[in-house]
Amino acid sequence: MILLMLIIIPLLGGLAAWLSDGKNSSLPRWIALSALAFDLALVLLLWKEHAAAVSLTPDSWLIEMQLAWIPQLGISFHLALDGLSLIMISLTVFLGILSVLCSWTEIRERIGFFHMNLLFILAGILGVFLALDLFLFYFFWELMLVPMYILIHLWGHENRVYASYKFFIFTQAGGLLMLLSILGLYFIHGRSTGDYTFDYPLLLGTALSTAASLWLMLGFFVAFAVKLPMLPFHPWLPDAHTEAPTAGSVILAGLLLKTGAYGLLRFVLPLFPDAVQLVAPVVMGFAVAGIVYGAVLAFAQTDLKRLVAYTSVSHMGFVLLGIFAGTTAALSGAVMQLVAHGVTTGALFMLVGMVQERIHDRELDSMGGFWTKAPRLSSMGLVFVLASLGLPGTANFVGEFLVLLGSFPANTTMTVIAASGLVLSAVYSLRIAQRVFHGATHGDMPVPDLSVRETGMLAIMVVAIISIGLFPQTLLETAKPVLSGLECCSSHTQPLSTKGGGQ
Repeated sequence: MILLMLIIIPLLGGLAAWLSDGKNSSLPRWIALSALAFDLALVLLLWKEHAAAVSLTPDSWLIEMQLAWIPQLGISFHLALDGLSLIMISLTVFLGILSVLCSWTEIRERIGFFHMNLLFILAGILGVFLALDLFLFYFFWELMLVPMYILIHLWGHENRVYASYKFFIFTQAGGLLMLLSILGLYFIHGRSTGDYTFDYPLLLGTALSTAASLWLMLGFFVAFAVKLPMLPFHPWLPDAHTEAPTAGSVILAGLLLKTGAYGLLRFVLPLFPDAVQLVAPVVMGFAVAGIVYGAVLAFAQTDLKRLVAYTSVSHMGFVLLGIFAGTTAALSGAVMQLVAHGVTTGALFMLVGMVQERIHDRELDSMGGFWTKAPRLSSMGLVFVLASLGLPGTANFVGEFLVLLGSFPANTTMTVIAASGLVLSAVYSLRIAQRVFHGATHGDMPVPDLSVRETGMLAIMVVAIISIGLFPQTLLETAKPVLSGLECCSSHTQPLSTKGGGQ
């Protein structure tokens, strides 16, 4: 029942935080933090008990739980955990705790309701990473949507109403297309086998014509591409990230975008391998376009938070490229990039929130000279800026290097163009460092340095991004059994070495 507990604890914690609102302003915060601390303990227990089992074949699950839910319709409460899920739920709980901590002084109204929505989003994300019944997966997919909409709508910034509507419409439209594909797969499998089921392992063997496979795959793909987001499905992202409260931005960038990539890895590639091979060259083209487009648009921004938002379009382009390159190295790089981007961009959004709390502005023209005013804030920020550009020794470097290494035999031209994105990322990253931390000081307003709480949060993320960069083998080996079964987009594979602990 440990998988069920991972989801139930945030739900109960959210309700408790909401009910405690009004009694004590700090109580909802502590309840939310305690609920996620329990989840963290469960995740650590999973790592301890199953670290040796991740080398099993891709068809084996570390833990599996299946209960009848609506048997008349073939719907079950089916949860399972493998190496890929273990990595993603670990990232979810880690960033969830930091999201609560970074909201400690920022959120001052409806504190209990805020933390209820925050924990409900995390419960939905955990469900997405664990669900093996497609109806249950869709249920958790929608569970993420409404509380995130509320989070942006009620606690966002100036244009929060517009941003929340835009986020909701884009995500809901993609979700409905996925629902149509789920129902199509359900009926096709039922008519061919007599077994009407939403169970993912049973649906894996469904015989599909080329046309049916392509249309069903596109329904799933659009939903995941919107959430990723892939160019041209990205317009919701800059507004949602910019207007969301800091915790909302951290969860959006660090976790919600990852559900799109996870859906591609877990469902699109295994369920529709023939269709994936047909569209792979086109998708890789869009991925490379997103890498360059996101980097150029990031450089053009004057709002620091919007700048960081556009970097996600560029970085997630590397993830999409790696997934559809289909080689072992590229897929491993995509997973590494998911983790690296989650930590690095989450930290950058936290940093922007801290700066905004201090100077009540996000415009680059209002910043400068922070290194002398707030040396701890500036030094931490510089680490994440350098990680974002892919500095060797950070997790971002490992992810991007493996993606380029693995995609080169699949499509040399696309890989060469994608490599230019690394140069562009250095341009916008160094622009952040120059305009925010160095340069002329604007105004005489003092900028308080990081508090003990803020220093601890960012220090943990610095340790995480450097530790993973120097010792990536644990994550690579954990994901490898799952990814080895997904080499369906290319005949070229790059086996990963299992020796050593460094790069």
